[in-house]
Amino acid sequence: MYPTIDQTLYPLLDISRLRIGSDGKGITTLIAGAGCPLNCRWCINKKLLHHAPVRKVTAEELYDLVKIDDLYFQATGGGVTFGGGESLLYASFIKQFRELVPGTWKINSETSLAVQPEQLTAAIEAVDLFIVDCKDMDPEIYHKYTGGDNSLMKQNLHLLLEKTDPEKILVRIPLIPGYNTEDDRQKSREELMKMGVVRFDLFNYVIKE
Repeated sequence: MYPTIDQTLYPLLDISRLRIGSDGKGITTLIAGAGCPLNCRWCINKKLLHHAPVRKVTAEELYDLVKIDDLYFQATGGGVTFGGGESLLYASFIKQFRELVPGTWKINSETSLAVQPEQLTAAIEAVDLFIVDCKDMDPEIYHKYTGGDNSLMKQNLHLLLEKTDPEKILVRIPLIPGYNTEDDRQKSREELMKMGVVRFDLFNYVIKE
């Protein structure tokens, strides 16, 4: 489930610039990467793989690709969001990248938290905002949609809440047609609040076959 990964390279799929309000504070640049331990039914990443070949880049090469957006980041308090795929599979790379870029840049991570706890711990000091896509807190719904076990996600979320400020954690709870209901989503939110989560993003999947 967790093969050895070369942490000196990032499997870049795409770079999406000038994003506002969807990936953290200010104007952000989304860095989409390949690779994920889950197998979600409506995965944008899998579709993207058919159209965009993976390019392996070093932290220095990635910085050269995104530093053009520095003025936007400085003016708005924005920065870079690592998305996926599962960005925390490359926690050490994110740390390397953090050391290269201006300290004023925000570094965000979109993650399922379906990673080894050691990978999460390695990323904590480098990441300003964890955007956690929990799918659903019900184990059966989660497994039906992702093919995975959400006990690891819950374990890592507990760890994250212990190690960092809850304000640095945004949990996304989607309404997924055919998989969960509004009642399911509210139950998930209540469970997450009891854990200590204070920031939520509730949204609906729009399914286009």
